[in-house]
Amino acid sequence: MSSPSTPPRPTDAELAILRVLWQRGPSTVREVHDALTGTGDGKAVRYTTTLKQLQVMTDKGLVRRDERSRTHVYEAASSEEETQGALLEHLLRSAFGGSAQQLFLRALSRKVASAEELDELRRLLDERGRGDGER
Repeated sequence: MSSPSTPPRPTDAELAILRVLWQRGPSTVREVHDALTGTGDGKAVRYTTTLKQLQVMTDKGLVRRDERSRTHVYEAASSEEETQGALLEHLLRSAFGGSAQQLFLRALSRKVASAEELDELRRLLDERGRGDGER
């Protein structure tokens, strides 16, 4: 259960909508729907389903709805980084017992990282080791 200040964890379908909103910015239901159906993932999504999902997401606090014009415009209530951080913290606690080491090792054992990704990870680890990445 989430606190009033923390929106609930989005479902996979809600994350797909949030990705559209993060990429496009504030959008109408039609714009979100067109972006979802243009993904080529083979999943047929009806317009009414997109509308209903956005209404539910508004009720859950995942998106905000601007009703000033006839066509409502939706925007993500939290940034992509904030949402990813909350999801990561939940995963870290629930699946890895709070161990960042186990999470990173599992992630790197599941997918081959590019040289650029490994360089970025080394840079981040070096910063953390020096205390530059403190929050």
